[in-house]
Amino acid sequence: MALALDSSVYAQGPFVTDPKPLVVVELFQSQGCSSCPPAEENLNALADDPQVLALSFGVTYWDSLGWKDTFATDAYTDRQWRYAHFHHRDTVWTPQVYVNGHVDLVGNNRAELNEAIREAQSTGPAIAWPSANRVQVEASAQHPRISDVWLVRYDPRTLHVPIGSGENGGRTLDQRNVVRQLVHLGAWQGDAVAFSLPAPSVPGLDTAVLIQVPNGGDILSASVQAIGDSRVR
Repeated sequence: MALALDSSVYAQGPFVTDPKPLVVVELFQSQGCSSCPPAEENLNALADDPQVLALSFGVTYWDSLGWKDTFATDAYTDRQWRYAHFHHRDTVWTPQVYVNGHVDLVGNNRAELNEAIREAQSTGPAIAWPSANRVQVEASAQHPRISDVWLVRYDPRTLHVPIGSGENGGRTLDQRNVVRQLVHLGAWQGDAVAFSLPAPSVPGLDTAVLIQVPNGGDILSASVQAIGDSRVR
């Protein structure tokens, strides 16, 4: 049984919510991994789906293979390891896709990925955006236990990344929704709670908030605030 999200899709103004399911698809990949481009292509295509939050996390453990990933950080590698530990695994790999933090797959098979997305269901609290630099997680009696609140900022553009060496040397990789900032905002315990958002690390990023079972568990809710073009989803 897969968990999914109670969130918001396109609305008339930037701070209005309309609960609809938003499925979070996280790809853990490296620019130095020759097996990753097909999964990246699938994620790039999913970035156009308004019901999917597609996120590309660059990991660092293949940086020694001749090419250092230009967007990877230890924080993203740590996030993948938290998923591994939660699922009682002693290793990580690329490419690896998690859908709502609940089910994982390689991500190169589009039909398999689409099926995992279709099986997702809504269970979490609603998320609202009272202002451009503030987010509120609404009250819900269904989830009284503590959950983490994560801020994710990502680049919505298609980035054409030339790879100078390593397994993908000589190729130019297209990457979308590359995560550039991951911040733990605090905890949610069932009651309504608001958080102030830190400034973006670089300009031009979209902002998402995830409500997640601690230490690599299921993502219960997610919402995206794209102030640049007056969207919330």
